Amino acid sequence: MTGASTTEHFATETAGLPACIGSELMQVSDGDAFELRIAPVTKQLGDATVRMLAYNGSIPGPTLRVSEGSEIVVNVANEADLEATVHWHGLRLDNRYDGTHETQAPIPVGGTFTYRIAFPDPGVYWYHPHIREDYGQEMGLYGNILVVPADRDYWPPAHRELLLTLDDVLIEDGKIAPFGREETTYAAMGRFGNLMLVGGETDLSLSAQRGEVVRFYLTNTANTRVFKVQLPGARMKLVGGDSGRCEREQLVDSVILAPSERVVVDVLFEQPGQLTLEHRTPERTYALATIDVGTEPATPSLAEQFDVLRHNDEWVAERERLAPYFDAPPDKTLALVAEMDMAAPEGPVVYACPMHPDVVSDQPGRCPQCGMKLLATAAAASYVCPMHPEVVSDTADRCPKCGMKLLLAALVAQASEHSTHAHHGHGNHDDEQGDQGAQEKHVGHGHAHGHDAGHEGHAHKGHGAQAQESHGHEQHAEHGKHEHAQHPESGGKSDHSHKQHGDAGGIEWEDDMVDVNRITTPANMHWSFVDRETGAANHAIDWRFRVGDQVKLRLVNEMDSDHPMHHPFHVHGAGRFVVLARGGVTEENLVWKDTVLVRTGETVDILLDVTNPGIWMAHCHIAEHHESGMMFSFNVAPADGHSIESK
Repeated sequence: MTGASTTEHFATETAGLPACIGSELMQVSDGDAFELRIAPVTKQLGDATVRMLAYNGSIPGPTLRVSEGSEIVVNVANEADLEATVHWHGLRLDNRYDGTHETQAPIPVGGTFTYRIAFPDPGVYWYHPHIREDYGQEMGLYGNILVVPADRDYWPPAHRELLLTLDDVLIEDGKIAPFGREETTYAAMGRFGNLMLVGGETDLSLSAQRGEVVRFYLTNTANTRVFKVQLPGARMKLVGGDSGRCEREQLVDSVILAPSERVVVDVLFEQPGQLTLEHRTPERTYALATIDVGTEPATPSLAEQFDVLRHNDEWVAERERLAPYFDAPPDKTLALVAEMDMAAPEGPVVYACPMHPDVVSDQPGRCPQCGMKLLATAAAASYVCPMHPEVVSDTADRCPKCGMKLLLAALVAQASEHSTHAHHGHGNHDDEQGDQGAQEKHVGHGHAHGHDAGHEGHAHKGHGAQAQESHGHEQHAEHGKHEHAQHPESGGKSDHSHKQHGDAGGIEWEDDMVDVNRITTPANMHWSFVDRETGAANHAIDWRFRVGDQVKLRLVNEMDSDHPMHHPFHVHGAGRFVVLARGGVTEENLVWKDTVLVRTGETVDILLDVTNPGIWMAHCHIAEHHESGMMFSFNVAPADGHSIESK
């Protein structure tokens, strides 16, 4: 394939394009107009110069700094390679400016559109495409919005603030891996990248002073990757989430962000030296940025104020108001399910798990490790006697030595492999050390390394244990006991005993079935929200609410699904919600949200505070799931009850 645009793929050529510039922080005042241009650029990613898309020439796009209660006009010009909208993620705004295909006509290439954006809530938000989101976001179309609170004491004291986007991109043959114009790929798990981008950079370097308190506004802009962020050597305090500050401030070791979630943490740099901002999973650690902490002390000292864990006043009254809803039955229940329709190959087949290739069966079924549907795989026409492995045939005969039916060689090999694992135990990694080059290629810059068990040896036992990790700004609850295991340095292969959903906390941290994932599309991978009361799925769901409604939603991530995995559930600007409970356990630290991570097999209760009329979307924020149809719209009528019709 050349770099030229074809009828099958979007363009990848770089000739004649301007180079990406640095992202700007733009102070936009109430009533101001701001120009936003979508156009292709070139960007240096490691050794490769690649074609990407940018807002105003930068990746991420310009950060808009606005005041709470203000309203601005944004004039968007589309000079990219497909029609566009701009979605203002997390903002409660006039429905006609939400930026979806249901609220406006798409902006054609060469066209313009004017948005009028209001900012009623303090916090960190972002903007991104809502047509072919899988393509646009991966190519660099995202930017932050910082809404400065009217209350000067809204946030605790900090010396300065820093906004960081967390992203990854998939590089193949020195280019962004190709996107089909007509069809989304990687529909099963989403497109995982092999190169990390933090603030748009592959090798971000930051600096701080000794004793400095820096407020980090983190936004996960990746298509599918969940980030678990920590900063060893510094102290981290959770202060806010998707839409404002938390009920109570909390010292944490790490924070988890699903795609589109935001986290606000204050970090105290107590000692000089070089620190590494990390993304740490049960099996790998990625370097996100280096931070050089100088010896000169920051003034004034904020160490004492940092140690104060505030309980924010507005949440005292809010929790009292919410009290009846914690134990109330849900108004609506949504099941999250998948159906895979992969064509079976011709000839003899066995059934295997794409995520656990050692799981093979001669019958359809589900993987005992992850619950995924076993897929039909061509089996070599070779049959063997389990009792006499030297007896091999190309037909399903009987063994001439013992009369036993000959079995498919793949099944016998699987049984033999399991026997070997049972003999050697699950902790043996001796055979996993040889693929270091492949592992470093996967990481992008070789920034992955194994765990130091002494560095992360804590265990999580749900809400009963003291929280050391925040999940999307809420208290973090694991699916059962979660012990981090020690792994070999740069081990190339994964120990699948740690790939089970329980050990991984119900999160798919990596793409464990790349070959299958690459060929999944909306035609063979069907993701659905199902209304458990009516049976309606996705666009057939017909929910109608009024402004002022308090709607309790129960989200059930079904294990009885062809591919059980996590989903970040996002609700557009009809209102905002709080997470009431996970797995029946009441949330201990409330925060207003627009996205919640629902882990594999998990049930999450949320309460939606409906404030804005219109036709609003809800969808999975794994971009490929969204593009595969895992979305629906609901109607919010004004308080007077008049219906809102879809445009």
